[in-house]
Amino acid sequence: MAADPLYALSPLDGRYAGACAPLRPIFSEAGLMRARVRVEVEWLVALAAEPGVTEVAPFSAATVDLLRALATQFGPADAQRIKAIEATTNHDVKAIEYFLKERLQAHAALAPALEFVHFACTSEDINNLAYALMLREGRDAVLLPALDGVIADLRGMAHAHADLAMLSRTHGQTASPTTLGKELANVVARLARQRAQLAAVSIPGKINGAVGNYNAHVVAYPGVDWPALSRRLVESLGLEWNPYTTQIEPHDGIAELCDALGRIGTILIDLCRDAWGYVALGYFRQATRAGEVGSSTMPHKVNPIDFENAEGNLGLANAMLGHFSAKLPISRWQRDLSDSTVLRSLGSAFGHVLIACGAIRRGLGKLSADPARLAADLDGAWEVLAEAVQTVMRSHGLPEPYEQLKALTRGRGIEREALRDFIQGLALPEPAKQRLLALTPASYHGLAPALARDI
Repeated sequence: MAADPLYALSPLDGRYAGACAPLRPIFSEAGLMRARVRVEVEWLVALAAEPGVTEVAPFSAATVDLLRALATQFGPADAQRIKAIEATTNHDVKAIEYFLKERLQAHAALAPALEFVHFACTSEDINNLAYALMLREGRDAVLLPALDGVIADLRGMAHAHADLAMLSRTHGQTASPTTLGKELANVVARLARQRAQLAAVSIPGKINGAVGNYNAHVVAYPGVDWPALSRRLVESLGLEWNPYTTQIEPHDGIAELCDALGRIGTILIDLCRDAWGYVALGYFRQATRAGEVGSSTMPHKVNPIDFENAEGNLGLANAMLGHFSAKLPISRWQRDLSDSTVLRSLGSAFGHVLIACGAIRRGLGKLSADPARLAADLDGAWEVLAEAVQTVMRSHGLPEPYEQLKALTRGRGIEREALRDFIQGLALPEPAKQRLLALTPASYHGLAPALARDI
């Protein structure tokens, strides 16, 4: 029963297991074990390369390759063995240490180095670097490509519909027209900016002992420049070295990453709600699939379920990301354990974002614009040209242009002929008057087409 997705406690491992598959090797418990093994191995390699640590002879290239293969070739059997050791130790990081010692003791070149596995380390030296590696991989290898897919789809739609005029609605009321492509371009621009910020977040790491002061390190080897060695190790992993910590790396970098991802989630929620609304208005039609049911009782329904699914998952993700950002940088004195269980859920937030990106792309793929419906709304809203008329009146010094148009149009629609009669009666130069008379709601969209094509 436990292995059956139908009995999974979390939908991430049940209903949405397929969508979350790319994250599972990274954020699962086995993924955490693999990352911890990598950190332990790299620390051992760094110690062996440090001239001041005389008890460990430098490793040959073949020995280094053998050590690193413990991480690169880490598999299910390795994870099961660590779990079996943990059943005795009741300590997950100590189980990693014992696992590595088991693997190394059979190699003559490594036997003298056994007690330098996890040397002078607190568990958090390993954990913070492991989670940093997981977050970077999850972001760079999974989430950023998923987000890029959404951005590419939106950009393609923005270009395709750059010239398709659409009535705007500010405060839910008719407003100056735009184009469908320009509205999609707005989302592309927002996402691209936040995508760059997410990708630029540097993820800090530390390896400096029980309270961040290299206490045991200095007693054992006072001649070693431990901060320099620590920095080399952290930066060799592609992370930012943090020289000032308590027992834990303070997680400010994780908070920054979560905040950046949360901003992306907010923009995507905004997109989902607008897409939902445009489907409701009939601006978009949705493709139907054979056999698919929209309602259990109303056969005609074609619901915007993909955008609704995405919105729900993004809400869950943002709630989690907000908690991570607010909770993880807080630790009582030099360390408390309340971050440990929270860190294990980082992958869940990533999972909900990944599900949402897939749902949005499916939803966008079903949409087709309805030019007739868009045109009908525009043709019923000639009052939106009041902005253009009063602005031209201002430019030619006519008295009280805003007030005149307000009296003509506010709170009610206006027919085309009534607006034309008003324009004909204005004391405007003939070229300006003709420009206004030539305007229609469908042609009054400024630079929207060019802006949409330029994104």
